[in-house]
Amino acid sequence: MTQQDRCLWLIRALLKDMPQYSEITIPSLPERRWQLLRSLMNVRPPMPMPEEFYQVQNEFLQEMTEEKGVVDAEELMPSMKEKRLAIWQGDITTLRCDAIVNAANSQMLGCFSPCHGCIDNIIHTMAGIQLRLACDQLMQAQGHEEPTGQAKITPGFNLPARYVLHTVGPIIDDEVTEEDERLLASCYRSCLTLASENGCQSIAFCCISTGVFMFPNQRAAEIAVSTVRDWLDETGSQMKVIFNMYKDLDLQIYQQLLER
Repeated sequence: MTQQDRCLWLIRALLKDMPQYSEITIPSLPERRWQLLRSLMNVRPPMPMPEEFYQVQNEFLQEMTEEKGVVDAEELMPSMKEKRLAIWQGDITTLRCDAIVNAANSQMLGCFSPCHGCIDNIIHTMAGIQLRLACDQLMQAQGHEEPTGQAKITPGFNLPARYVLHTVGPIIDDEVTEEDERLLASCYRSCLTLASENGCQSIAFCCISTGVFMFPNQRAAEIAVSTVRDWLDETGSQMKVIFNMYKDLDLQIYQQLLER
């Protein structure tokens, strides 16, 4: 199959699986078809699919990632003043490393809003529907929503990363409190500890709790850098820590912090 053949096959399989959307007209333009496929994957509840679906989906997503261009964490240059840390601006779903961090919500099942721009959405999309299934199994076993500041680990499935670490950051409604800062620091510590327990030698953090969670970018970055530095010093770990960001603002903030 070509990529367009796979995309069309997957759309038809998902429409058949979710008859409530069976009246949707399949677009003819490749980009619109991808948007429809992504939307169907986003809204689908955690249910298994036949093995043939996984095979076609995996081939489709892995080739799409290769076309984007995979970046190897080992090739990222460390900070001039902090050899344990690196900064990288780019699509975290194209980063090959041991673990990437997902800014999850307390339900831990990914973003159900079609084609939403949050990192939770794109990570679940590019990992494939297996990721929502894996998260659902964790949450069913836990029996309650994920507390803020903790972390869970799943395979990366179709991502270049071996694992995804899911953590729920604090949501800011008004002023940032000391408890908010403590919980954000706990997100970083929980992810680092879990990564270490699973033998990870590299980890990439997104900007946890910024964006729609409304944690101020500057203060969030300060907490991230200081917490990671303290954890590395305390544990003596040689883990490579990458701060990944999408916005130019965050890039400038992290560059300034790591020059200190």
